[in-house]
Amino acid sequence: MMTLRDLIRRFTRTTTSKSSQEKTKKVENKPSLIVYWILAGIRILLTLLPQTGYIHPDEYFQSIEVIAGDRFDIDVYKPWEYNTTFPIRSAFVSEVIIGVPYSIINVLSPYLWYYLQVKIRTPYFLVTVPRLAICILSFLSDYCLFKLCQICKLNYRSRLIIYASSYVMMIYATRTLSNSIELILNTLLIYYVSRCIVYSEQVVIQSDHFKDAYDKAQNIVERVKYYKLRASLPSHSLNHCLILATLTVLGIFNRPTFIAYAFPPIFFWLQRGLGSDSVNLWDFHVRIIMFILCGIPVTLFLIIVDSFYFGYLTLGEIINLDVGFKNIIVTPLNFLSITKRHWLELPRIQSIESLMTACFILPIGLLSLFPHQEPRFIIPVIFPVVFLYSPIIERSNRLLVCKNTREIVGLVQKNIGVRRLQYLWGISNILLIIFYGFLHQGGVLPLTRHVARELKAKPELTHIHLFTSYTYSLPTALLQLRNTKRTYTSSDQHRYKLKQDFFLYEQGSKAMSDVLGIINSKIVECETKLKSDKIPYRVYYALPFNSLSNFINEHNLAVNGTNNLTFSTVSIFYPHLTTEKLPLLNFTSNFECFLVDKLEVCFEKFISNLLNRFVQFFKNFGLLVIRIQYSKNIDSI
Repeated sequence: MMTLRDLIRRFTRTTTSKSSQEKTKKVENKPSLIVYWILAGIRILLTLLPQTGYIHPDEYFQSIEVIAGDRFDIDVYKPWEYNTTFPIRSAFVSEVIIGVPYSIINVLSPYLWYYLQVKIRTPYFLVTVPRLAICILSFLSDYCLFKLCQICKLNYRSRLIIYASSYVMMIYATRTLSNSIELILNTLLIYYVSRCIVYSEQVVIQSDHFKDAYDKAQNIVERVKYYKLRASLPSHSLNHCLILATLTVLGIFNRPTFIAYAFPPIFFWLQRGLGSDSVNLWDFHVRIIMFILCGIPVTLFLIIVDSFYFGYLTLGEIINLDVGFKNIIVTPLNFLSITKRHWLELPRIQSIESLMTACFILPIGLLSLFPHQEPRFIIPVIFPVVFLYSPIIERSNRLLVCKNTREIVGLVQKNIGVRRLQYLWGISNILLIIFYGFLHQGGVLPLTRHVARELKAKPELTHIHLFTSYTYSLPTALLQLRNTKRTYTSSDQHRYKLKQDFFLYEQGSKAMSDVLGIINSKIVECETKLKSDKIPYRVYYALPFNSLSNFINEHNLAVNGTNNLTFSTVSIFYPHLTTEKLPLLNFTSNFECFLVDKLEVCFEKFISNLLNRFVQFFKNFGLLVIRIQYSKNIDSI
């Protein structure tokens, strides 16, 4: 009779022989991992530059802005999601991933300044160090892809290269966005579920084989033998239950939309093996109960942390046992209370390929039901998409692809061509890296560094007023503004508060005439304070460079209307692109000379004007900072 060891050996040979043969035949066509390590180095390098592109205000105001206010004695702007009256975001994940680097900066800062005269509480380090932490964590998803390909006997080299070359991993996965953490947690969840599926499949096949042999046995000795063999099989039903429950709860507290990403893998984990002789509905219900029980400890821990953080719970109340529902805050429930609930029919399939398909189709479908949608919401689907469809841009004729996707891969390669697909992938990702990494709102971070230097260099009592148009919100945490809410005590026990000396006015897309009117009113107010309280001031205005002509026209109209303002250029930060105020390239006037001048003269003018217009067009990709002053009092400011 066949022993358990022989059966396992036979099972391993039969399930991997085909893939091993293909792998041996095509080993010479595998791309080198050197390319992957180069791409990984580029990911780290782009993080350290740093990238000046500004994807969305949430990358600062739901992470850096919140945690910097907790770690440093500074003024910050906390968004409404962290309002203590009704918070909908948990602070735990950000406190760990961003708070730990900030604590290290806070501890090292005085020593580095004392011994080396090096400042690290600067905008560069306050942005780069948390990004570097996220970047390092992002390589967990690369590792999960590598291990998953090994488990499924697929070509991991090409998938790793495609994954690492994606602009999603180069840009989004290195930013302090909650979506980046969601991506990492989602890949870990898929990886552990896939391990469970493969392992359970092996055990179930062996268990069913022993059961069939037991039923067909001719005597009691053989039945006892197969019964013992079946009983000796390892347990698999609750594998990684605690890890999966912990990842799911962390993901939901990080972003409640993680439910959409966790639902497919968790359901596949719950129903794996159903339909066999070894797994029944009892196992399904036991898994549900154990999954819930394993999730309770981390849920209670996060609820307690959030309740302490937002001031609903204190240590004194715990000691006095004065704790009730009023002391508990559950941020995901607050989030869901303002969000519509949607339900979808459960999938009924059990393979790794089906799991991956569900892990990118179902989340996109669920998130599409919500009115507020942004591309960054779906970045976690990059993992299953690369796993399934990265072979599309391989040159090999015999691809180690998933069974049901082989036809799709072949069809796309035949109609478009592998070479074209490779060019399309490379060019599109390079363009998106440039756009999101450096161009989109790229002047805001340099502007922040400029304002930080201005605040340190200005006279002590001078107030700085900054107006902005067509730009994302300025991350004030990077300015390290002094804390005006805290009450300080001097050496002689005198209590005092610091006065605010920086004021930010975000004008969005308001008309230029309205903005100038607001600036004029503010300068009049500052002039009054200058005369009465002797408080000097400076007023700056940051706007896209292509809005300068509009500003000059409105300024000239205001001057003719007895407005006493004058302005001067302070700096221009490149590159900077505002999609709400795109630069325009105009060719119409270049052709007018053909109607009045000779051909040779007109051609020279045409070339000259064309070059000038191109130069002007590229100059428009900048963020202009101007200083506005009261013309009658320029010398005294």
